[in-house]
Amino acid sequence: MKVLVTGGTGFLGKHVVRALISQDYSVRVIARGSSSSLPAGVELMRGDLRDRDTVRRALAGADGLYHLAGFVSFDPKDGRAMYELHVECTRHLLNEAADAGIRRIVLASTSGAIAVSKEERIGTEADDYPIAVVGRWPYYLSKIYQEKLALGFCRDRSIPLIVLNPSLFLGPGDDRLSSTWIVSKFLKQDVPTMPSGGFSFVDVRDAADAFVAALTRGEIYGRHLMGVNMSFSDFFGRLNRLTGVPAPKLRLPSTVNVLGAKLLERWAKVRGTEAPIDPYSVEIGEHFFYLDASKSEHLLGFHPRDPQQTLYETVQYLLSKMPAHAIPGVKGKLRQLREE
Repeated sequence: MKVLVTGGTGFLGKHVVRALISQDYSVRVIARGSSSSLPAGVELMRGDLRDRDTVRRALAGADGLYHLAGFVSFDPKDGRAMYELHVECTRHLLNEAADAGIRRIVLASTSGAIAVSKEERIGTEADDYPIAVVGRWPYYLSKIYQEKLALGFCRDRSIPLIVLNPSLFLGPGDDRLSSTWIVSKFLKQDVPTMPSGGFSFVDVRDAADAFVAALTRGEIYGRHLMGVNMSFSDFFGRLNRLTGVPAPKLRLPSTVNVLGAKLLERWAKVRGTEAPIDPYSVEIGEHFFYLDASKSEHLLGFHPRDPQQTLYETVQYLLSKMPAHAIPGVKGKLRQLREE
C-alpha cells in the first residue's frame, strides 16, 4: 500500500514515516525542506501544499493520505498563515485527494480542538468544539475549522477519514522546538511563575504507532484523543527531580500571571530584547487540557509509555542540541540517574 505523507519532515511526521517504513508500507513525502531526516526507501517530492500541480502529482498512485502538515504558534500575528495552511491548503488537498481516488485519510488534529476548559475537567470525543474558550488562540481555532472542513468533505464524498487528536508531543527528535519548547523554557529557567492549569502530553513515538494503526483501525469520521494528564505543578516537579533545575516557586492568581507576562513583554520590547515567555502561552497555561484517551486505547491500540521515560529522553535530546556550556549541572544529574 502506498501512502502520501504531508509534514513528513516535522516532529510527528518523522516518527510516523519511520513507523510506516518499519511495517513495509510504501511511503512518499511531500516537503519543502531537506530530506536528511527521512529513512532510506522514502520517496521525496519537493514542493509546497499551495501548489495544486505538485499536490496532484504527489497523490498520483497513492492509496492512503496522512495529512500531518501544521504550523504551531500562539501569536495572533500568525493567525492568517495558520488559517491558510490548516484550512485553505487542506481544502485544496482534499479536493485533489478525491479526484485521485484516495481510499483512506488520516488527519492530525489536536486535543485542543476538543479538550480545553477554564475549569478542571476531563474532555472526551463527545464534547463540542470549545470555540468560546479558544477564540483568542488562532492555532486551536484554525485546527477546529480544519476538522470541521475535513469531516464534512469526506462524509459528503464517502471517503473514510480518521481524525487523531494528540496532545502536546514530547520525546526525542524535535529539532525545531515546535512542541518541546515548554521543556526547553524550563531548562533555561524562563518560566517565571507556576501555571495554575493542567495539560496533557503524549510521547511522539506512541502517537506515531497510533497513527499507523489508523490506516486500518479506528472510528470512521470519528475523533481520537491521546495523551497523559498532568498538572503543571507535577510536570515541573518531575523535571526538577530529573535535572536539578528548580521548578517555579511563585504562585499567582491567573489574571495576575497573564498581566505580569504582558508587562514583561512590553518591558522586553523597550529594551530591544525578547520576553522569556509570551502572554498567550501564559494564558493557555491557566487552562486545563485534561482528556480521556480510552477510545484511542481501545480502537487504535494506543498505549502510553511511562511518562517519566518520555520526560527523561526529551531532556536528554534537548541537551544534546545545546552548547556544551549550557546548563552544566543537568547532564551530570541525568548521568547519575541513568547509573542508578
